[in-house]
Amino acid sequence: MAAANGSGGKGFEVPKVEVRFTKLFINGQFVDAVSGKTFETRDPRTGEVIANIAEGDKADVDLAVKAAREAFDNGPWPRMSGYERGRILYKFADLIDQHVEELAMLDTVDAGKLFLVGKVWDIPGAAHLLRYYAGAADKIHGETLKMAQRMHGYTLKEPVGVVGHIVPWNYPTTMFFFKVSPALAAGCTVVVKPAEQTPLSALFYAHLAREAGVPDGVLNVVPGFGPTAGAAVASHMDVDKLSFTGSTEVGRLVMKAAAESNLKPISLELGGKSPVVIFDDADLDMAVKLVNFATYTNKGEICVAGSRVYVQEGIYDAFVKKAAELAKKSVVGDPFNPRVNQGPQVDKDQYEKVLKYIDIGMREGATLVTGGKPCGDKGYYIEPTIFTDVKVNAQREQQI
Repeated sequence: MAAANGSGGKGFEVPKVEVRFTKLFINGQFVDAVSGKTFETRDPRTGEVIANIAEGDKADVDLAVKAAREAFDNGPWPRMSGYERGRILYKFADLIDQHVEELAMLDTVDAGKLFLVGKVWDIPGAAHLLRYYAGAADKIHGETLKMAQRMHGYTLKEPVGVVGHIVPWNYPTTMFFFKVSPALAAGCTVVVKPAEQTPLSALFYAHLAREAGVPDGVLNVVPGFGPTAGAAVASHMDVDKLSFTGSTEVGRLVMKAAAESNLKPISLELGGKSPVVIFDDADLDMAVKLVNFATYTNKGEICVAGSRVYVQEGIYDAFVKKAAELAKKSVVGDPFNPRVNQGPQVDKDQYEKVLKYIDIGMREGATLVTGGKPCGDKGYYIEPTIFTDVKVNAQREQQI
């Protein structure tokens, strides 16, 4: 495996990353947790602590929801015209553009994401997404209905209220704006619980929202852990709508909490193991490249990763050979290095989980074609790994 020492080679400069925001963002202000507790967020490149983050729990979520409710019931945001909201969101997007490099650095040190990808794709993509919904803010229309009786009938779409967003760790910027952008454009107020592994960019976005003119209480960010802060958002009686992206196991808990509280509507995006099917008449080289991209993008930390590959037997051997050769060329190392293809797993837990499943695969009789080992003496790096002769039931049982 190229650069298996976890460095990705020499000859590049690691920038100095400044962490400016570590407190909860509630009602337009950065504040300590009610409990005074903090938790460590660690750099997956080294395992070292980056910063201590205020640890929100139920008491803090209550304050955030109270602020969001006040901003929705009595504040200007849902009462503005869509055009006015859109202007503020456009300014928010402009501020993201002005801080692309700093934001990409935060997602690199917090999540192990490739800096170049963040700088070129993730952060500009978030600004683009925000502008899309800013443009939609004054185009939320209802319908005029033709009635069977002598009546006038019409529909009017209105903001649902306070929306809770629980954001995953694999795409901290992209998923933040997938959730927050349409809610803000519609006139909702929001409480965001970022993943405890990757809170840094979410707090920076809260700062930029305030700078853009988003009123106090409209956007609140409460870092914390799933069983405390996340559970408090899911079960809160004054949250009107919930969005969660994460594991299937936790998704069930979130759905149950939503149902057992105020029966709030919920949007779930959960994990899986997506299959790729390749037939004999496929362009072999193109198929190998596409599967490599589908499997190892974002170090495999993606809910639609094409990690199950079914190849028709006529090209099976040739495909396996070429796929292994390409995987071996992958450069694993520091995600600030522009030569690197794959950075570290997001944290120690995910690193150990991946290694555990590699061990399970070998013990269950699958053939390890390439990879399967950690890289380097520090950080959470793992070689790109390929198994063949995998039992179908093993794949079904080991979805993560």
